[in-house]
Amino acid sequence: MLDLAGPLHGWIEEGRDFAVATVVAVGGSAPRPPGAALAVCADGTAVGSVSGGCVEGAVYDLCLQALQDGETVVERFGYSDEDAFAVGLTCGGTIDVMITPFRGGRPAETAALAAVVREEPVALARVARGPSGLLGRALLVRPDGSYDGGLGGAPDLDRAALDRARGLLATGRTGTVELSEDGSHCPGGLTLLVESAAPAPRMIVFGAIDFAAALARAGKFLGYHVTVCDARPVFATRARFPEADEIVVDWPDRYLRRTRTDGRTVLCVLTHDAKFDIPLLTEALRLPVAYVGAMGSRRTHEDRERRLRDVGVSERELARLRSPIGLDLGARTPEETAVSIAAEIIAARHGGTGTPLTGSGRPIHRPEREPQPV
Repeated sequence: MLDLAGPLHGWIEEGRDFAVATVVAVGGSAPRPPGAALAVCADGTAVGSVSGGCVEGAVYDLCLQALQDGETVVERFGYSDEDAFAVGLTCGGTIDVMITPFRGGRPAETAALAAVVREEPVALARVARGPSGLLGRALLVRPDGSYDGGLGGAPDLDRAALDRARGLLATGRTGTVELSEDGSHCPGGLTLLVESAAPAPRMIVFGAIDFAAALARAGKFLGYHVTVCDARPVFATRARFPEADEIVVDWPDRYLRRTRTDGRTVLCVLTHDAKFDIPLLTEALRLPVAYVGAMGSRRTHEDRERRLRDVGVSERELARLRSPIGLDLGARTPEETAVSIAAEIIAARHGGTGTPLTGSGRPIHRPEREPQPV
């Protein structure tokens, strides 16, 4: 739901009634992950998607029904063997969708949507499975541990939900949490959907070259906050990198030491110049970031590894380096190379192999995993 914060906050500001259908659980090869949402205004306007088209019509009708009934419900949709054209997921998976009416009230959700519009990090925990009296109850959680709303039930339930939601918010992830009704952390009678809205993850591209311009465009397309850094002011200009969020003129290693990084940050080193690369990669490979890649030929990479060992970089740290950067797509142009780098970043993030799906027999959609520095 939080990915629709803009239009939903606008509807609230205008005093409109609407209903939101949110994917709260998936099974098999479902097309959209938990947190994906479709919202329907009382005037019939719809935004978002829960299935990429498979069940949108049925969910749309359920939203209109919820606006009449005023009740939160959860419905399951799956593949129909008897009639492939019936309401169902032709991909073979299942999704559970929670439909919640917004007819005034709902202060936790309203505050969460307003916070996302202000680009403040928040998590929204909602009861997606449990007693009917708790279904749809919401808790807004902030990074400092403060919260609004409540889930009801046992006194310890809000505290347990707060603890788990802050953990997901810290990594910018959306997922489900199993709790007991008494508020213990043991799996029990409650499932919470926790949606996180964190600042966009960072992509820092070192080296103001034509490949960097293409990669900046790809990074923005993937939702990263893109910074281009180069020590040469004649190349690091807004005219050359109009899509970048930031352009920094500084020595790369010095900038990396003083800037903010976290477990979602990706670092792409495109300078392939030892005087920049070695001090920069020495810093980068010791940071708990998501991805470190460096451009260059295999000969350049071998020379780079030797130089890094000479300055004390360990074999374990070297194993984190993706070089030559990108997947083997046969890329030649800057744009093709940017796609190959972006593809490797996606594969590293989700545990993909980078091999063709044709004939592989592997699941297309993988469960969300804990972020791991690579």
